[in-house]
Amino acid sequence: MAELATHGPAKTSSSAGAPARRVPHHLRTRLVEVAFIVPAVVYLVLFFGYPVVKNVVMGFQEYTTRTFYTGEAPWIGLENYRNVLGNAIFDRSLLNTLLFTAGSIAGQFVIGLAIALFFHKRFALSGILRSLILLPWLIPMIAGTAVWRWILDTDNGVLNRILSAVPGVDVSPNWLTSTSLALVAVIGVNIWLGIPFNMTILYGGLQEIPEELYEAGSLDGATGWRAFRHITWPLLRPVVTVVLVLGVVYTVKVLDVILGLTNGGPANSTQTISTFAYDMSFRQFDFGAGAALGNILIVISLVFAVVYLRLNRKAVDE
Repeated sequence: MAELATHGPAKTSSSAGAPARRVPHHLRTRLVEVAFIVPAVVYLVLFFGYPVVKNVVMGFQEYTTRTFYTGEAPWIGLENYRNVLGNAIFDRSLLNTLLFTAGSIAGQFVIGLAIALFFHKRFALSGILRSLILLPWLIPMIAGTAVWRWILDTDNGVLNRILSAVPGVDVSPNWLTSTSLALVAVIGVNIWLGIPFNMTILYGGLQEIPEELYEAGSLDGATGWRAFRHITWPLLRPVVTVVLVLGVVYTVKVLDVILGLTNGGPANSTQTISTFAYDMSFRQFDFGAGAALGNILIVISLVFAVVYLRLNRKAVDE
């Protein structure tokens, strides 16, 4: 009996003192990584993935206001695409989209790069001036377009008042009501809104180029334009790729600027695919046709991104 009493507690003590299994360090690290990634993946799926998939599906359905009450959206295949592609406004909106995107990107990039190069040479008050250039980017889009609508007004606009004060100038252009000038005016306003983004990203890229390269290049006579061509541009090309791709993807879907200035008029002269999709969805309440136009816009953006990235990669390899 005494022997049993002696051995009993010893076994219990031995089992209690056994070391617990520890999770391997690499496994714990992977679990932490997954814990950080999962919320981002869930967010992307819910707020980006689902809307895109839903929009693609809607493009093949007869989705109207009746659907919200009955829940019925009959499958009609490519009928929505036939309707929008056969619409007379589509050809005009496609051309306007290309002109609007090309003009906006060219203006934003060239002016943004010029300003970035200007501020790359440090001088007094450069930081304050850079901050002031960011103001158009910080102003709410609808507020900015309202101000520009007032500036470009034919009768009481600031721009026409300035032009009328210039000796020898006796014109008052109809910036927003002329079919030949409205698109130009809208492109100009969008350039003004996009310059800060281009300048900021390109200026950051310029800051990453070592000054030693310019010093070494100056010894070989690479200064001014030659330094830009042989040093700045090759090293800035990855940043340029990001700026142009993001710029195009953003510009092809610009809606608020055009709606705030011209509402797609006059006579559809500023109608783009994005405004056409808005008109079909929220004015004619043909959500299926609007979704089809949105899908066409996505395809255009993807085609440009793929083609540009391939051409850029080929140029880098050469």
